[in-house]
Amino acid sequence: MSENEKPGISAAIIVDDGKVLMVRRAVKEGELMWQFPAGAIEAGETAEEAAVRETLEETGLTVTAVKLLGERVHPKTGRLMSYTAADAIEGEAHVADDEELDAVAWIAHSEIAEYVPYGLFEPVQEYLDGVLPH
Repeated sequence: MSENEKPGISAAIIVDDGKVLMVRRAVKEGELMWQFPAGAIEAGETAEEAAVRETLEETGLTVTAVKLLGERVHPKTGRLMSYTAADAIEGEAHVADDEELDAVAWIAHSEIAEYVPYGLFEPVQEYLDGVLPH
């Protein structure tokens, strides 16, 4: 299946109270256990809109897109990924979609390497370096 047949994936990078939101997939994708709330971009949707929608569907958290941080073909999955910085507006993050997720966590800058041992996409890491206390 070519990359063009699969929709791109949009991830939300949500920072609140000095921590970033990560979710653990119920069914892991290879080495990807912990990741940002994310899902397929639907027809007619921008990457930013998909990040906002997926965050609400997966975690029950209402967010607003701040800016698109970057895009790449993910080295582990081969899928086109978009990363959107977002701010929490209302709600408490929880496992809203228990078919997709089995846990959510707000993690500090110092914990990123524990959750994502292979490192983050550079523009995402740079953004978090600038907004998270460390």
